[in-house]
Amino acid sequence: MSSSPSHLFTASAAFESACQIDALPVGHRSRGLHGHSYLATVRAQLPDGWSPFPGSEVHALRECLERCIAPLDHALLNAHIAQPTDENIARWIRQRLENEFGVPGITQVGIHSTANAGVDLDANGQAHVWRRYRFQAAHQLPNVPMGHKCGRMHGHGFELILHANQDLGERDLSIDYDHLDAIWAPYHAQLNYQCLNEIEGLSNPTSEVISSWLWERIKPQLPELSWVTVYETGSSGANFDGERYRIWKEFTLDSAVKLKRAPNGHPLAGIHGHTFTLRLHLSALLDEVYGWAMDFGDVKRLFDPIFKSLDHHPLHELPGLEDADTASLAAWVLREAQTQLKPLERVDLYETRGSGVIVSQGPFEELIPV
Repeated sequence: MSSSPSHLFTASAAFESACQIDALPVGHRSRGLHGHSYLATVRAQLPDGWSPFPGSEVHALRECLERCIAPLDHALLNAHIAQPTDENIARWIRQRLENEFGVPGITQVGIHSTANAGVDLDANGQAHVWRRYRFQAAHQLPNVPMGHKCGRMHGHGFELILHANQDLGERDLSIDYDHLDAIWAPYHAQLNYQCLNEIEGLSNPTSEVISSWLWERIKPQLPELSWVTVYETGSSGANFDGERYRIWKEFTLDSAVKLKRAPNGHPLAGIHGHTFTLRLHLSALLDEVYGWAMDFGDVKRLFDPIFKSLDHHPLHELPGLEDADTASLAAWVLREAQTQLKPLERVDLYETRGSGVIVSQGPFEELIPV
């Protein structure tokens, strides 16, 4: 590896709240009193010594976030935030985490007001609005080797996410979810319940090709578009930002851990366990024949020996592992897997939904909503 990887610690916490947004036009469904099950997420590059002991960063960050949002839980948000849009809630949380709880190195604060929509504030405080969509379609990959399962006509319940930086450009009004819905609607009509191969430009409809096909058509209508994320399945997909393709493959690990550096009596010192979510991110040039950065099947096959050493095992017994905290585990996976998966540049490892660590050889750019 050319350089030491960077660590981004991440934590999420949920809260239930009511709100009304008076700034919206009369008749808008969110103007009146209503409620949501919110999910808040914070990601931070934490310095050594910030948490009570090495390896407790995720635990400590989650506790800070939970205390931060406690006043919002089962409350009227307007009592704390004048116009409680998702963006303004995220800004309130970030300010409170930094000023009242002293959390350093915050690179992102996100709010999901629903499972399919949210706003992420980046390190510069710019707001990225995202919205998830779904379409049902058939496809086959015509250029794969003989016998490859994707060479047969099959289908997927595709998902995609449009991400837009609403702080770019000179728009009078912020980009809202309704605006994204209006932009997406004709593409949904074009793709849903169709055979993708029959659509112009999608004769070889890999996830990567679908993401760039959408980018080329949506970007002129939405200059603020940051990237397009396409899920081929719930555990694999691709991102495109106008220049680079990145794919990911996700795995689930049911494993035991204990932390060597945790003090006696601390819950993390004893043997415990998680259903970990592990996501591998790879970046490569698009193969001109196959239309992919890398075959998802090859990613799974090459990673399988490492996966088998992790799943249903005590992770603190892994050879060459200093400790079994999430950051050490993710760095170990990145190091071990890169010997077989050269394009691998990032590993996300979550103990619970949204709480874990991201270890990367490159910049922390696209961050897929949890």
